[in-house]
Amino acid sequence: MADREFDIVLWGATGATGRRAADHLARRCGERGLRLAIGGRNREKLEVTRDSLPGKDAVKAILVGDSHDGAFLQTMAARTRVVVSTVGPFALHGSALVAACVGTGTNYCDLTAEPQWMRAMIDLHEDRARETGARIVHSCGHDSVPSDLGVQFLQAAAMTRFGAPCQHVATRVTRMKGAFSGGTAASFVNAMKLRETDPGFEKLSLDPYALCPEGARDGPDGPDRMMPLEVTWDAELRAWTKPYFMGPMNAKVVRRSNAIMGYPYGHDFSYEETALTRGGLSGWAAAMRDTVFGRLFLKAMARPLLREWLQRHVLPKSGEGPSREVRETGSYEIVLVGKARDGDVLLARITGQGDPGVRSTTLMLTEAAICLVEDTEDLPVGGGVWTPASAMGPRLRDRLSEHAGLTFEIVDTWRTSR
Repeated sequence: MADREFDIVLWGATGATGRRAADHLARRCGERGLRLAIGGRNREKLEVTRDSLPGKDAVKAILVGDSHDGAFLQTMAARTRVVVSTVGPFALHGSALVAACVGTGTNYCDLTAEPQWMRAMIDLHEDRARETGARIVHSCGHDSVPSDLGVQFLQAAAMTRFGAPCQHVATRVTRMKGAFSGGTAASFVNAMKLRETDPGFEKLSLDPYALCPEGARDGPDGPDRMMPLEVTWDAELRAWTKPYFMGPMNAKVVRRSNAIMGYPYGHDFSYEETALTRGGLSGWAAAMRDTVFGRLFLKAMARPLLREWLQRHVLPKSGEGPSREVRETGSYEIVLVGKARDGDVLLARITGQGDPGVRSTTLMLTEAAICLVEDTEDLPVGGGVWTPASAMGPRLRDRLSEHAGLTFEIVDTWRTSR
């Protein structure tokens, strides 16, 4: 692929998330001497996006087409080494692009947090991607890079300290400051609609091993429930936990990583992901309040009339995103608690700078794309449908630490940075 016209094509460069991705990619491609093209369906908007970029000289072309035009996407994919997609909901607008990348042997990464669509892409394209050499890497943003790479990082430390991986890992979201974009809202709305029309949606959502290969879809973890009315006590962090909205999605990716990497965490590995409040009665009350609110919100979104009202008056619209102030001042922290089979405990902490839903997410996506370009000969896998940890692992983690504002550290004791 070294002789292709572009190194990276960003598809969907005019949405709220796409514009931020274009900004980061233009800057980083300019630094690295990489050839970038941006694409979408509206030339005027693409030109405005390009002209607003501080690193616009890195943008070598504007590509105008439709997400459902297979012939155009095939031609576009054949011109580049990597395609980066921010066009969601991916279940509505992403399938033809994945097929084009698979058919042309082009590496691909995206921001999807839609497990039903990911399962469909795996089933449709895994074998062909292995033949063509296309590396298809889903979920390269805040969902699910910190969780996926975080578990891999903690387990590597456990092997060094304990001589064995941790049997159980609990990821706790301890701080989250930011907002989400209209694209994220649209993906959530589409998922709620699919829940009504697709008879297999609920079964796949509840299945903790739904993204694992056939024959590897069992283990110790129970159903993935998005918002159970459940508040639990974390004895290691001495605080109450509550359901985390994206926990089930991230957990599915972590379990797939373990399976397709050959079970480096063990066949009996279990994983959970929740958010942390604090200790005491006030911590329990805060956790219960947020849990009940989340449950009521989900019930409201499941009713078409209420969902339509929330779309009109509450949720961000397509193309909208958090303000510049929110993007720049946002931050997050997650703590991973690993428990070994003999009872030893290991803690890891990951922090990120910038709004997690847009700024940090697009920084992670940018580094994933560059990793697929610059490290392609040294990656541990060839063609196939992969996760961030299985495809890029420590190489991506190093890039995130250097260029995307993330930190990964092993800690003996945890003190919140809130």
